[in-house]
Amino acid sequence: MRSGPLTGVVVLDLATLFAGPLAATILGDYGADVIKIEHPAKGDPSRTHGHTKDGHGLWWKMLGRNKRTVTCDLGSPEGADLLRRLAATADVLIENFRPGTLERWGLSPETLHAANPRLVVARVTGFGQFGPYAGRPGFGTLAESMSGFAAMTGEPEGPPTLPPFGLADGIAALTCAQAVMTALFHAARTGEGQVVDLAIIEPLLTVLGPQATVWDQLGIVQERTGNRSVNNAPRNTYRTRDGRWLAVSTSAQSIAERVLTLVGHPEVCAEPWFATGGGRAAHADLLDGLVGSWIAERDADEVVRAFTEAQAAVAPVYDIRDVFEDPQYRALDSITTVDDPDLGPLRMQNVLYRLDRTPGSVRWTGRARGADNAEVYSGLGLDDGDLAALEAKGVI
Repeated sequence: MRSGPLTGVVVLDLATLFAGPLAATILGDYGADVIKIEHPAKGDPSRTHGHTKDGHGLWWKMLGRNKRTVTCDLGSPEGADLLRRLAATADVLIENFRPGTLERWGLSPETLHAANPRLVVARVTGFGQFGPYAGRPGFGTLAESMSGFAAMTGEPEGPPTLPPFGLADGIAALTCAQAVMTALFHAARTGEGQVVDLAIIEPLLTVLGPQATVWDQLGIVQERTGNRSVNNAPRNTYRTRDGRWLAVSTSAQSIAERVLTLVGHPEVCAEPWFATGGGRAAHADLLDGLVGSWIAERDADEVVRAFTEAQAAVAPVYDIRDVFEDPQYRALDSITTVDDPDLGPLRMQNVLYRLDRTPGSVRWTGRARGADNAEVYSGLGLDDGDLAALEAKGVI
């Protein structure tokens, strides 16, 4: 197995549920030595979050992959001392405690930087390190609500809709990993570490597009439009004769023309309003009716084949069973198999992207709590007797 591009980078993962830990997972996928630090009694909540099999949390198997695991009560003086010693030789520390918690434990960024000026300290919280909401508990659901995402998601006459998964956390994790890499690049050039202050409410706000600028300049608030787009049409999901659902996108003008020609209505393409995405969106009822009725008269395989031949954009609406069977996902190895000591061969999402010279990999799944205590802490000069004493005190 070839080394990843981040081989030699040491990351301390102090975070839980879910943005911070997933950011650390991404770094670990590309070779970083991620040391997961958990409370000795409680452990990471993701170990028991969601589905389990034979007593093993399946979310943890994915989220804890490529991480060495140690236990440490950071709130105790001895635990804080262990963390300071680990941070002295690390490159990155990721945490998501409420603002002021690390400071209360004697682990402020200033203290950590005094021992290791190159350290990148990534602080992931719901609302950031300052401001009137900084002290509030924050989760991705609150970001999905406050960013405007829920307000614009759902059917026009229905309620605001939250995603059935950790969307804001996932986007914040990707952002955190990118922020860490940016800070590491700066540290490599200057020898200077810094603090990353990431508020989960912000990355999703950016992903939602130009809504802030549209409101500022035009006073327009985007309303709920279901599966339709306010920028182009036809764009929706359509049901086929055999009961399957297909998604159609016409973001490009040429694709919109191909779709309407394919479904037997090239005359619509000559309408003046058809020449712009906004014009087509204003006539979404008409376009959805033309496209939807054509699709409803055919089976899904026939529709996909016809769209593909016409070089128009279409895709089946998949659930996870379909993802497992799709030939493109199989070719990419998007769902890869990893041997797990508890559950045997285990399939999960592969690394996010492929690098041709230093590819990432899933080297192992989430490990038992404290599995690497001896290995990691021996690097600090602790022997078996020291570890036994710390364990007896509940520090590790």
